[in-house]
This record gives sequence, structure tokens and C-alpha cells, in this order.
Amino acid sequence: MGEDTLRERPGETPQPAQAPVLVRLPPHLVVLFPGAPRLVALVAGSVAEMVDGLDARWPGMRERLCDETPAIRRHINVFVDGRRARLSTPLAPGADVFVITAISGG
Repeated sequence: MGEDTLRERPGETPQPAQAPVLVRLPPHLVVLFPGAPRLVALVAGSVAEMVDGLDARWPGMRERLCDETPAIRRHINVFVDGRRARLSTPLAPGADVFVITAISGG
């Protein structure tokens, strides 16, 4: 990266870079998407934007996480900084996001 890419350009207001959120994906999900790591850093302002970002990198991931309403699927839980989240939940820069698959049985 050249030095001039780090400098402010004349007439432009410098924009602070938004810190990415850290998304932890369950092993059962990443095996379906070759090359997907368990820990993903991406810039997103909400859980819905996070899902869009994941789907942009690994097409089809949205369908695994969300239903057609759209909402997070019944057997998927998303936690943001330890609190259960919905698609509309905002994400602060640097937020910790866990995507967890529910385990059921008898």
C-alpha cells in the first residue's frame, strides 16, 4: 500500500475506519462452506448486515442462518456480547458475535 493511500486527500473529511465485529461460527456450519473459518472479522452495523456479509463471502450461508420471513432460524441462536440477538440487533464496532446451533434430542 502506497504512502499516499494513508494520507488525507485535499477537501475530504477523514473517515475513521470502523472496527470489524468478530463472528464465531459453529463447526457444523463451516464444514458446509469450504474455506470458511470458525472466526470471521467483518464490518457490519447490525446482525442482518453481518448475515449479508457472510453470505457475500460464502453464498448460501444466509439460507442456513435465516428463514424466509426473514428471521434467524428456529434452531440457530445468535448472541452479541453475551445477549441473544435478532436480525435487527445493532452491532457496535468490535462486538463479539457467536452463532450457535441448537442441539435437540430426547
